[in-house]
Amino acid sequence: MTYKYSLKIYKRLCLLLLLNIAGLTAFAQTYQPYSYQFYQKLNADLYSTKSREHTALKPFAVDDSLLKHHYDSLMNINNDGKEHSWIYRKLFTEHMVDIKKSSYTLYGDLLPDFSIGRDFSNHQTTNQTSLGFQVGGTVGSNLFFNVSGYDSRAVFPNYLNTYINQVGIVPGQAYDRTYLQNAAKWNYITATVSYDVNTYLNISAGRDKTFIGDGYRSLLLSDYASPYPFLKFTGTLGNVRYMAMFSYMNDPATTSQYGIDRKKFGVFHYLDWNVNNRLSIGFFDNVIGFLTDDNGIKRPFDFNYINPIIFLKPINNSSDDPDKSLLGFTSKYKISDGITAYGQFALNEFHAKDFFSSNGAVDNKYGFQLGFRGTNLFSVNSLNFLVETNNVRPYTYSARSAIENYTENGEPLAHPWGANFRELVGLLNYSYKRFDFSGEVDLGRYGLDMNDLNYGKNPFMLYTKPARPYGNYITQGLTTNMIYLEGKVAYLLNPKYNLRIELDGVYRNEKNTAFNDKTSLITLGLSSSFRNLYKDIASFKSH
Repeated sequence: MTYKYSLKIYKRLCLLLLLNIAGLTAFAQTYQPYSYQFYQKLNADLYSTKSREHTALKPFAVDDSLLKHHYDSLMNINNDGKEHSWIYRKLFTEHMVDIKKSSYTLYGDLLPDFSIGRDFSNHQTTNQTSLGFQVGGTVGSNLFFNVSGYDSRAVFPNYLNTYINQVGIVPGQAYDRTYLQNAAKWNYITATVSYDVNTYLNISAGRDKTFIGDGYRSLLLSDYASPYPFLKFTGTLGNVRYMAMFSYMNDPATTSQYGIDRKKFGVFHYLDWNVNNRLSIGFFDNVIGFLTDDNGIKRPFDFNYINPIIFLKPINNSSDDPDKSLLGFTSKYKISDGITAYGQFALNEFHAKDFFSSNGAVDNKYGFQLGFRGTNLFSVNSLNFLVETNNVRPYTYSARSAIENYTENGEPLAHPWGANFRELVGLLNYSYKRFDFSGEVDLGRYGLDMNDLNYGKNPFMLYTKPARPYGNYITQGLTTNMIYLEGKVAYLLNPKYNLRIELDGVYRNEKNTAFNDKTSLITLGLSSSFRNLYKDIASFKSH
């Protein structure tokens, strides 16, 4: 009896150890690529006071969970239960390739993305031509895979073209192969393989993005920067979910002060605890390390970073430590079934003397987010909303060398605007049958570098060379105001791969004492994908 009891205790300890070493609960596999536009349609289930869903770590699977019924209804919105021709089914209700066997499934689709637009403020015609594909499926009940890719070219409005010429990257996508020209060409590829070891443990690997948080933006890890290779372990035990992710990233020549491509790695840990049906709190840490230093000398990999225990590496503020860490805290509280409050806090460096004073020291590097989101606004079914503010102090994502900063492939890993900004954003979405209506209001103020001085917005500039060591404040430098308004009307043709006809209108005004950029853009297109294509971005630097 004593032996059996000891064996039971031993098994439980082993299970807990595995969950510390790894990480996502096994929902039986249906992987849904993350995009805010699609995920917010699940608000009523995700943020119900009757459930304890883990909502902050995305993307996630949806089968065998509270979300399955709602998800299936979204995926079959065009299915009227009648017999239709093969062509009708492939265009409106099914994957182009859709094989379902007892031991495996396979699906495949072509993903068109064609649009034409007119920027009336700049008398410019824009267009985008993308042709992509996706292939995915399951093997047994534990293994899932998905591969997607796009070959794209576009003529963007002036503000996006300026951004691309400054960083060399199509926002959140990939290198622009026509760098410094008026048209952009790029390839975008993602791939994920996911395996459920058991009910508690999932292992996934591939090339993709991860988002942490309950808001539209994330100050910890967002889906903005280009996809990157990763190995991710996620485990769920009761009300606790834990993720450990290891990634391989790029520091491109276009944003490097040394004009060379270099590689770096990122280690991410996130622990999400559902305290009860209403309250959740989460803890985050990250380490960005490099494989080649600023002098071109290769550095051996430190195997201590393989240890998956969160907060193993405390906040880094010692001059002799070669790597940089970011710590974070998340929380949400369901005020009711219709309203959830959420927030984040990101901390790059902490010196108590400066942190609790008002001296504006350069080493006070932190940001915070506060927001509210919900569904069925004014008792209107499927009317979803979000309002949030993001505030990040200068230099928050910068480091002592360019390669250590919190970026990937030339763009921020967290908020697209970098640092040294305040933002207030509101989103509204309403779905009625196949029609989808959405709107965004984004009001921002940020400080760009000026007079060849580093005022803290550009994460590739070293925080050891600030414009001043004290007296720093948010929006310092070339203070810039931005208004961004966007409205969309879409008609859904096929929910399986999000094929839709979409009419999009954007008004953007970015103004400071050096320039005044206006955009009034109308776009009409045929699109299909679940990826986020961010257009509500700020200038990278003055122009």
